[in-house]
Amino acid sequence: MFSDNANRFISAYNLIDQSLRSQYDLSKSISYTEAIRKSARMNALVKKYEDKLIDYGRLRNAIVHSFNEDLVIAEPHLEVVEEYEQIAKTICTPPLAIDTVINRDVKTITHDTLLCDVMEKIYKTGNSNFPVYKEGMLIGVANSRKLVKEIGKKIYEKKDLDEYVNSTCIEDAINEFGQDPYYTLVNKEVTLDKILNYFSENRKLSLIVITETGSLLEQPIGVVAIGDIMDVNKKLDNYKTN
Repeated sequence: MFSDNANRFISAYNLIDQSLRSQYDLSKSISYTEAIRKSARMNALVKKYEDKLIDYGRLRNAIVHSFNEDLVIAEPHLEVVEEYEQIAKTICTPPLAIDTVINRDVKTITHDTLLCDVMEKIYKTGNSNFPVYKEGMLIGVANSRKLVKEIGKKIYEKKDLDEYVNSTCIEDAINEFGQDPYYTLVNKEVTLDKILNYFSENRKLSLIVITETGSLLEQPIGVVAIGDIMDVNKKLDNYKTN
């Protein structure tokens, strides 16, 4: 019989292996290591633990393939078992963003707010992103970096900067941002691993807006900014499940 530590370790291995194969429709014929490698390309959380997961897979093979009742050449320490179980639970049942890192105190602005007022609001609050709504619909995000770029463009073009910021509404300003997907909209079921995926897949992403069902016609119940990535990783490292 396997020891308690070995049984727990193998259970964690099986949980990860089965979950990833099911989630990403991976063939049963590929190895655990290959399943981890493939999943890491699609899942930022697996990527985060990729090397450790592969090392633990090798340990699992040593336990299973070499074990007999008279000789045990690989026995996982309790600390290793607990860490593997923690990683398994984090990957297979990641926490919701809405329960952890999101900023629930979301300030929005209307489409007809003047650019000078938006820039003043950014300065006073220290907030770099404000979702912009028109007749109850999200039409964009007033992003400080993009607004500074637009203002710089006007200076370069020798435009009257005072007239520009005092006569331009935020809707017109964000229409000049171009097609870069610098924000995205998701529903309240988004998990922290998905948050990592969004930022990993789109390096230009500045803000994730969370609404009840992910509809443009809903007010935000929270946001996650690129600056929150460190907190996301901390929450995942310290995440405990029941």
